[in-house]
Order: sequence, then structure tokens, then C-alpha cells
Amino acid sequence: MSINKEKYREIIAELNGKATLVAVSKTKPAEDILELYHLGQRDFGENYVQELVAKYEQLPKDIRWHYIGHLQSNKVKYIAPFVHLIHGVDSLSLLKEINKQALKNNRTIDCLLQVYIAKEETKFGLDEHELGELHDTSTGSVQELKNIRICGLMGMASFSNNMDLVRAEFGYLKNLFNLHALRSTNNEQLTTLSMGMSADYKIAIEEGSNMVRIGSLLFGERNYNL
Repeated sequence: MSINKEKYREIIAELNGKATLVAVSKTKPAEDILELYHLGQRDFGENYVQELVAKYEQLPKDIRWHYIGHLQSNKVKYIAPFVHLIHGVDSLSLLKEINKQALKNNRTIDCLLQVYIAKEETKFGLDEHELGELHDTSTGSVQELKNIRICGLMGMASFSNNMDLVRAEFGYLKNLFNLHALRSTNNEQLTTLSMGMSADYKIAIEEGSNMVRIGSLLFGERNYNL
């Protein structure tokens, strides 16, 4: 299935420069990505390391690749040479590994801290207390990591038809973002709030998101049999 060009143009007009669109291209072929690329899209999101590496190698090098899945420490080395932004960082140990691999590649890698905001056990992320603990200098804080840059927070709302619940979860994350954005160090300046997907991005924008991750509205339903 080819991409929905009309929906893409509609979303771009709707965002109107207020938020970055990350086109979630996981499980989609390179041809579909190129279709969006030729319309001007440059930010693409992938969930699987092997798939991301393969697409990076065969697609234009000015694409900004976002890793939006749950990243295992032992796979950081494969994407460290080129990844634009890692969305789902949920531990100090993972930050340390990203920092280590960024240093090896003479890079500084941008990261978002994933915050657990949903009422579901299947979601990953830091809670409010753990988010604060990352900055506890007595336990070895993020300030010691010179090859990463924490540039924002990311969260996924509950998979629910209750839009009041979804809105409340996004509002909670926006409040946390505002609180932590007051902190500014050499490797931490919070400017990006990544929340909102195909089903709830409109609410996310209303609640302050400036980066949305949209897949099925652009590419159609995913094919997991590939």
C-alpha cells in the first residue's frame, strides 16, 4: 500500500510548524519511506534496531532517524553512528551505554527520557521519582555524561477511548516537562516534548506536545508478517 499523501499534507498543515512530525515507518518498505521523503518529510521513526540499520544504509543520508522503541543496551552500538534522536531512554544505565557508544563515534547523541504516564503495565518509562533520581549527584548523575544531550521528555498515553483520561495523562507529562525544563546544564536542555500518536495527537498538541509520532494515518496498518 502506498502512503496517504492527502493525510500527510493535512497533518503538516495542521501542525503548522508548531510540532515536528516523526513518521513512524516501522515494518514499512523503503519505497513507502521514499514517497514521503519526496514530499519533504525528513524525520522517520523506527522500533527495531536491525530494521533501522538496514533502512539507514539504503535510504538518503539526510533522513533524521528516530529510534522510538524500547532500546536494549547491547544494541546501542549499532545505531550510535547515525541515529538522530533516541526517544525511549528509561534508565541511567542505558544513558551511560549511549554515552559510551557516542564517545566511540565522536558524537553527541540526543535523547528523550521516557516517562511512564499510562494506566497500563505494558508501557515502559521512568516514574516521577525515578526522573528526579537521575539528577541525584550522589548516585552518579547524568551531568557526568559528556556525549549525550537530554533534550526532552517522551510519553505514551493509555490505549483508551476515554479521551479525558488521555488528556489528563498528557497534561501530567506537560507539567513534569515544565518543572524539569527549569534545569539547564551542559548536557541537558529540555526543549522537546514528544507525545501523541495517530489516535491522540490532536489532544497531545492541545496539551503542549511539540513532537508527534504518526504511523498508521500515513502508511496504513502495519504488516507484522514481514
